[in-house]
Amino acid sequence: MTPDPSKKQLPPLAPRIRFAARLVRSASIAAALVGSALALGAAGYRNFEGLSWLDATLNAAMILTGMGPVTNLVTVEGKLFAIFYCLFSGVVFLTLVAVLFAPVAHRFLHRFHIELGDENEKP
Repeated sequence: MTPDPSKKQLPPLAPRIRFAARLVRSASIAAALVGSALALGAAGYRNFEGLSWLDATLNAAMILTGMGPVTNLVTVEGKLFAIFYCLFSGVVFLTLVAVLFAPVAHRFLHRFHIELGDENEKP
């Protein structure tokens, strides 16, 4: 059976060490994104509500994880910041999920595609 020249040959599945490197890279990007979002939130709560750095970071961490604020907000600026930070945190969460699972989904789909290609070539 000769290979069909019209079919595109798929590259082989990447070795596990390369896959692990991709996972580490994705986790590093996610950690940098979490750190940046947490720093932004802590600075905002510190600036607009006058909270201590510890309380501001706690509030930002609780909002970022979807738990809700810890302290009551008293200033209009602080409440407006909290509104925008909550919306921002939702987008960050979805982005983190995509960044973390992208290498796994890519490998799964690549492997599935290779297996489909192998099945179609059987007589």
